[in-house]
Amino acid sequence: MRSKSLQVAKWEFIERVKTKAFIIGLFMMPVIIAVFTVVPAMLSSKADERTRNVGVIDETESLLPYVDARIARFKLPDSSANYALVKITDDDHSREHLKMLATAKILGNEVEGYFLIPADVMEKGTIEYRSENVGNIRDQERFSKVLEDVIVERRLEAAGFDSKKIRTLTKDIDVKTIKVSSKGEEKESNAMETFFTGYIFIMMLFTLVMSSGQMLIRSLVEEKSNRIVEVLMSSCSSRELLTGKILGLSLLGLTTIAFWLFILVGVNFSIETPFVSFDHLAILLMYFLLGYLLYVAIFVAAGAPVSTEQEAQQMTAYVTLLVMFPIALAIPAMQSPDSMMVKVLSQIPLLTPTMMALRISIQMPALWEIALSLVTLSASIVIMMWAAAKIFRIGILVTGKRPSLKEMYRWITTNV
Repeated sequence: MRSKSLQVAKWEFIERVKTKAFIIGLFMMPVIIAVFTVVPAMLSSKADERTRNVGVIDETESLLPYVDARIARFKLPDSSANYALVKITDDDHSREHLKMLATAKILGNEVEGYFLIPADVMEKGTIEYRSENVGNIRDQERFSKVLEDVIVERRLEAAGFDSKKIRTLTKDIDVKTIKVSSKGEEKESNAMETFFTGYIFIMMLFTLVMSSGQMLIRSLVEEKSNRIVEVLMSSCSSRELLTGKILGLSLLGLTTIAFWLFILVGVNFSIETPFVSFDHLAILLMYFLLGYLLYVAIFVAAGAPVSTEQEAQQMTAYVTLLVMFPIALAIPAMQSPDSMMVKVLSQIPLLTPTMMALRISIQMPALWEIALSLVTLSASIVIMMWAAAKIFRIGILVTGKRPSLKEMYRWITTNV
């Protein structure tokens, strides 16, 4: 039995590992991930190449010099000013007239946009910004902070405080985040490292499950349509065939993940600020493998009865939704890892691998929670694998009309 299963596993692995699609995908996925993560980050942090002209309508006739002095701290790579404030003024000081002048300057590309500082800004604290492009978040955040500091400082001065002392007392504070373990160990960390540790775990599990699951279903459909499965079943049992397929495709997927993990570790430790923590690697790998086995069993049960490529795509889409659902819960789980709702969701087998991985990367759950989740997940795998084997035994030979849920239930409960 072992020999036949290993022969099937070897054939499944070798036939697919030497294909062009596998080799291209092996190198393309890290490139795609880099394009979708590193490139946007580089573009968002890239410094401006020229000075930006920004208009200001200052109805208070007093705040513009203070804003100009504070905004001057932002420099271009060549040390020139990042922003140049253009005062919008005219003999006609009415607001509507000045707004028309400022709009004309925007349309004439003389300024990027303009701020309207109303005369009652000290009381109401409301400032307007108009531009053709209001999506430049970085510029808006910079000006918002500068304007807020200037107005608050002027308010305090009006109340009789010293402006120099105000500047000293309101200096920005740099907060460092230190993660404390249950053993009292301290390590400097940050939110991005915590987020990416759990997020990359989910994405790797998702990629492995989807690649192996899709290949498994397509392999079954191809063998059914070519009548190869009848030849295979004449030389080995359905259990041997199923075991071999799972072993072969799992090894293929794990080879891919190992290659990507090697690249990830290299990049992570080659940069100044690591974005992934490997503190709890052993237990994370345990959840990774158990989660993979559970989802593979679901793919086997869902894919065994299908006979056409269209049905295979539909089944793959349905199972994909199950795999993607935990991703939607990632952010809430990270914000409240110790809430009762997150604790309950962590014990649901379909969510256990991802939810526990997120919680472990943020705050280590209680020992009893980890033990209970591992027992529940392992029991679910045994039950799902048993049901998948029952469905596979009959479904692998069924062609034509897709069986109903009632028929599949009968396959599971039959002793034949």
